[in-house]
Amino acid sequence: MKASGEQTRRYLELVARRGPKKPVLRNAVMAFLVGGAICVVGQLILNILVARGMTPQSAAPPTSALMVALGSLLTGIGLYDEIGRVGGMGAALPITGFANSIVAAAMEYKREGFILGVGARMFTVAGPVIVYGLLAAVLAGLVTLLLRGA
Repeated sequence: MKASGEQTRRYLELVARRGPKKPVLRNAVMAFLVGGAICVVGQLILNILVARGMTPQSAAPPTSALMVALGSLLTGIGLYDEIGRVGGMGAALPITGFANSIVAAAMEYKREGFILGVGARMFTVAGPVIVYGLLAAVLAGLVTLLLRGA
């Protein structure tokens, strides 16, 4: 017997009423705190590099690289999954979350070898981000070039 649209609607309403409530406020607060803590670590690294004589502009790339390395290290030792479980999007959005998506995929497929496993599957999650990010950057550059002139 096939369920009608009305039966499906009533069933979904029942599930929504009786199912566990999502802790939206708690999730938002934890995402804010975890994401903020990650950003504080990045700011501390940037401040240390600036204090050692670098300009903020020249300190930004090594700061990003160190944050990627830190995210990769925490993923490799299994801590970033716990941070992500607690912080949700607050852990996924910063650059450390990007590093986590690459390293986690590489770790998952390492048993298939370095070429067909790690090399081929490492960018399954991050690949589209890189491709569309690069495409957006090129388009933004072209628009800027057209609006401002060469």
